[in-house]
Amino acid sequence: MQKTNQPKSSWRVIDIVIASVLGVACGLIFIVWNSIGYAWTTAFHALTPGLGGIAIGIWLLGGVLGGLVIRKPGAAIFVEVVAACVSAALASQFGISTIYSGLAQGIGAEIIFALFLYRRYSLPTTMLAGMGAGGGAIFLEMFFYGNLAKTMSFNIIYSTTVLISGAILAGLLSWYLVRALARTGALDRFAAGREV
Repeated sequence: MQKTNQPKSSWRVIDIVIASVLGVACGLIFIVWNSIGYAWTTAFHALTPGLGGIAIGIWLLGGVLGGLVIRKPGAAIFVEVVAACVSAALASQFGISTIYSGLAQGIGAEIIFALFLYRRYSLPTTMLAGMGAGGGAIFLEMFFYGNLAKTMSFNIIYSTTVLISGAILAGLLSWYLVRALARTGALDRFAAGREV
C-alpha cells in the first residue's frame, strides 16, 4: 500500500480547531484589554505624545501565538483575524475597524514567519514576529487612521514604542505562553509541544 504524505503546509483538522480556539481565547483577552489598553494608551499619550504605543502589544498577541503553535502558512493571519472578529462582535468600542487591524497585524507577523520559511521558531524569530505585527499596526494607523497627519516626533515615538511592545508583549509573552501550554501536554500533537 502506497503511503501518501501531506505537504507540511497542509492544514489538518486539529490545526483548524486549535487555531480557532487560540483565536477565540485571544479575542476574549482583547475584549478585556480594549478598556485597559485604551485607557493606558490615552494616559501615556498625555504624558508624552506617542508613548501610548507601549500598550499595543497585547492586541498583537494572536498572530504571533497562532504562528508559533500552528507553524503553517496563514496561521498568524487566521488566529489574529478570528481574535479581532470575536473582539469586534462582542464588545469592541472600535467596531469594524478592529477586523482591519487584525488583518494588518496578522499579515505583519505572517511576513516574518514566511521570511524564515516557516522553519525557525526561536525566541528572536518570535520577537521579530511581534515587531512585524506591530509594523502592520503602524502601517494601518499611519495611512488609514490619520497618524500621518500627526507630528513627526509623535510618529517616531509611537512607532518605536509599538515595535518594542510587539517584541515584548506579543513576541516574548507568546514564547512563554506556548512553553507553559506545552508543559501541560495540550500541544503534544504540534511541533511546538514536542520541542518543549
